[in-house]
Amino acid sequence: MHILIVDDDTLTGELTAAILEQAGHRCEIVAHGLAALERIAAATSPFDCVISDLHMPLLDGLELEGEIRKLGVSIPFILLSGDDLRATSDQRPGISAHLCKDETLEEALLQAVARL
Repeated sequence: MHILIVDDDTLTGELTAAILEQAGHRCEIVAHGLAALERIAAATSPFDCVISDLHMPLLDGLELEGEIRKLGVSIPFILLSGDDLRATSDQRPGISAHLCKDETLEEALLQAVARL
C-alpha cells in the first residue's frame, strides 16, 4: 500500500513509517494537515490510506479528514492519538480506525492497515 502519514511529531511519524515499511508498505510523511492536502492533490500515484495524528497545528486530524472528503477523495483514514477518543471518532463514517499511541500501537497499526 501507498500510505500518507501525517504527524507533527517527527519521531512518531518516522516510527509509524518504519513499522509499515518493514511490513512492505510504501510511506510518505508530512508534518501537518495542510501539507497532507497539498500532497494528496499533487500525488501522481494515489494514496491507499492516510494515517494522521489527531492533535496538530493548522488542521487537526478530524479537520483533515473532512477536508479530504471535500476534495472528493475517497480514501481510508486512520486516526492516531494519545487520547482515547474512539467514541467521538467512531461516529464519523470517514474514520476507518482510531488507534491510541501506546505500547500496543505497532500491532494495532498493522492490523488496522491489513483490514483495509
